[in-house]
Amino acid sequence: MTNEDHEDRTDAGSLLLDEQLCFALYAAQRALTAAYRPLLEELELTYPQYLVLLVLWERGETPIKDLTNALRLDYGTVSPLLKRLEAAGLVHRERAAHDERSVLVVCTERGRALRERATSVPGALLAATELELPEVARLRGELWRLAERAEAAAERAR
Repeated sequence: MTNEDHEDRTDAGSLLLDEQLCFALYAAQRALTAAYRPLLEELELTYPQYLVLLVLWERGETPIKDLTNALRLDYGTVSPLLKRLEAAGLVHRERAAHDERSVLVVCTERGRALRERATSVPGALLAATELELPEVARLRGELWRLAERAEAAAERAR
């Protein structure tokens, strides 16, 4: 069955698995993460570790609270990631000088050096998935709009 067939048959009340938006997103997310796997294995990173480093490479030293917000994850999920990244010598945690309650995550020299090697990952993923930049921009925009709408719906349901 083609995507167009799904679009024609999709009914808001359907309980068919392949017609669920959540399942299409789940399947796409799993497939995309699998496409990243060989690229990140070369860097000795998991996908979640890569996401943590992306934030740190972009922002520099970052309070854990800001890191959890950026990744849309809770502290209990981020903490083990940071422990593994620390054990690999890629980041370290330190108390903020201006606020002892705040813990900053900082890339080590090794973590900063890994950034150069990681620059090939986005292009390699595009090549592997045969996606073009305009298509990626369109999909990313649609997904962010969906995330915003779903977050608003969850807020209204509380």
